[in-house]
This record gives sequence, structure tokens and C-alpha cells, in this order.
Amino acid sequence: MRSPRRFRCAALAAVAAGALFAVAGCDSAADRTTKGTTGTAEAEDVLLQPLAEPGPGPFTKSTATARQAPSPSATRSPQEGDGSATRTVHRVSGAVPGLYGGVRSEASCDVEQQARLLTADQDKARAFAEKAGIEAVQIPGYLRSLTPVTLRADTQVTNHGYSAGSVTAFQAVLQAGTAVLVDSKGLPRVRCACGNPLEKPVIAKGQVTHRGERWAGYDPARILAVDPGVKPLGSLIIVDTADNTWIERTVGDDGGRDRTPDDPPPFEPSVDLLFPSPARPSDPAPTKSAPSAPAPAEPEGTECPESPGDPAELPPGCLPPMEPDPGTEAPDDFDGMPSDGPWEMEEGEPGVVPEPTQVSPGEPGELDGLDGLDEYGERGERDEFDEFGEPADSGVPEPFAG
Repeated sequence: MRSPRRFRCAALAAVAAGALFAVAGCDSAADRTTKGTTGTAEAEDVLLQPLAEPGPGPFTKSTATARQAPSPSATRSPQEGDGSATRTVHRVSGAVPGLYGGVRSEASCDVEQQARLLTADQDKARAFAEKAGIEAVQIPGYLRSLTPVTLRADTQVTNHGYSAGSVTAFQAVLQAGTAVLVDSKGLPRVRCACGNPLEKPVIAKGQVTHRGERWAGYDPARILAVDPGVKPLGSLIIVDTADNTWIERTVGDDGGRDRTPDDPPPFEPSVDLLFPSPARPSDPAPTKSAPSAPAPAEPEGTECPESPGDPAELPPGCLPPMEPDPGTEAPDDFDGMPSDGPWEMEEGEPGVVPEPTQVSPGEPGELDGLDGLDEYGERGERDEFDEFGEPADSGVPEPFAG
């Protein structure tokens, strides 16, 4: 038998993979015309079946035990407009812990009585065995391999009735609290209130007509469709509907070996994992951080002004003027040219720089006055200049003095 820890890991791995809950697909309705079966299983026409209602064409009388009641999670106040509300069927794996309920050490269905009733009528036995995929003589062993539990939510199935020697398939929604027998993959196989064989449902696309009596708390947006688990299980983790605790029930057992799981699920039995919850309006959706915007490129043909003025009015791509370092500010009368040196400014033309005075090579006085070198490139004594930049003497080099 598979250990509870391995069962839990398998179930929770399926949850992490995102394969447990999804809005039902768009299977098209198909006629069921197999041997021994008449009628159709049209998905657009769904029959609502309350707890104790046997429904059309029951195979047997009810073998469900007396202690049946909707679980607390399935009991909801009636909602206005159920008939026009949007119908939503949520698919769920039969291996999910808490999908089913029951009472500790009590079976929800009398399996031995069910076997006696089915085998007492050979025609019904053959019809039942054909839908179950077994031989008629295998019915007692087949029923004993199933596990009696109760549904914890309204669940859609493909039901089968028996009438006038024929089997008729139809879509049905079974009320939460209904006693069923499930196989080792968690799929409902028999409804105990009528002995009818069950199969996976056919989910309709578009409008669906719900026939039959609506029960208190029925919500067309909260219907389950059970899919078989990936692998057979050795035990099921169900909820004790009497005290809302966990029960580990061995597959094929009537409850006599029920026990508390050694490794229970990491959530309380009251937590509703059977239906995905919409995000609360107050919870903002997570947003990705926007990448930093690149620096704007300078448009072609844009000219940067020489005197930019206000930096805020600069065209894109133009750099603001650089501020001078402290202590290097120019005086107020600075016009961009040095106040001393060998250049002379023409009067009346401020800012115009004339050509420098041409000095022929070999005139040592001029060279000596400019950079302190003599005609041979040797450093000599620097001449003194007056306030106008002229030599302190007569201004005429010695070789040419008269």
C-alpha cells in the first residue's frame, strides 16, 4: 500500500503543476448508441439530482446509509437568479485531498447489499457490467474494490439509467453529500441512491438547460467535474463531515480501517481548494519594473547655441554651460584676450584680433623678450616690459640703435 507521504507528494505535485483546476473544456455532445444503450448523453441538457432522489431508471433501490448530509463547505445560502447565472464547471483531479468526505469508521454505502441487488437480476447485471467494463460475475469483486465516500461539492457526472432492458445515458449534477463509490483514481463509479454506474461527464459549450429540482445553495458557477488521478492510490485523504478532521481511508475499505493520516495535508479541511478564487479588487496586479529610458538622441540638424542662457531651454542633446572652478573666475572687464602680451588691438574694433607682429629669425631682442631664449636657443635674462607690453628701454633692439 502506498504510504500517506507518497500520496500527499503525488497530490500536491499535481497541484503545483496546475493540472487540478481549470474551467471545463468544450467537449461536444455525442450520441451514446453502444450495445445495450439507447438515448443520448447530450451535454446541453443536465438533470439536477438531489441527495435521496433516485432519478430516472434506477438499477437498484438505495443502498446509501442513513447518515448523509451536505458537508459544511457545500452548504450555501440560495442565490438569486440561479437560473440565469453563468454556469462554470471546474475540473479537479480525483486524487485531491479533501475532495470527498465521510464519517470515521462508517461506510456511506452498503457495498454488500449493492452487490446482492445487482446480481439478483441477470439483465441488469449484464447491463451494469458492460458499462463498468467487466463481466457480470465480477460485479461483487468490482464493487468491493471501490471506496464509499460522499461528495463535498455539487458534481457533474454521466449517469446511466436502466429501463425496459436498455441503458440510457444522461448528464446529471449530483448534490453535495451524495453517497458514491469511487475507484483507486478517485473517479465516481456508482451512485448509491440508485445503483447506477457513473462515468466522466461531457461538458457542454454554450447554453445549458438544467432540469429538475434545485436545492438550497445550488450555484451553477460552482460545479465540479472529476478527472481520474494519474496513478492508482492506496488510500484517499477525506474529510470527516462529523468533526471536520482528516481521515485516511484505504481504497476498497468500508471505513473499518480509517485512521488519522501520519502526514496530513498542509492545510485545514475547511480550506476551500475545490474552486479557484478570483483576485480581490483591493489587491493590485503585480507590475513589472519599466526599463530605464535611453537618453534622448540629438535630432539631426539641431544646432546648440553658443550662449545658451537658461539651461532649461536648451535643445535636446545640447550640454549646459560648464561652471568655472572656484577661484578661477575672470574679472568683469575680461574680453577673452590677455591684458598683456605682444598683441595690439585696433582702436574702435573691440574683440578683433590683429595679426601678430612679424619677427624675423635672428632678431635676438624680440625672441629674448618673448620667450626668454636668445638667437642660439639658449635661455638668457628676460627683459622687463612696461604696462603696454613694450620693453622697458627705448623699445629698439641694440643692433639697430642709432
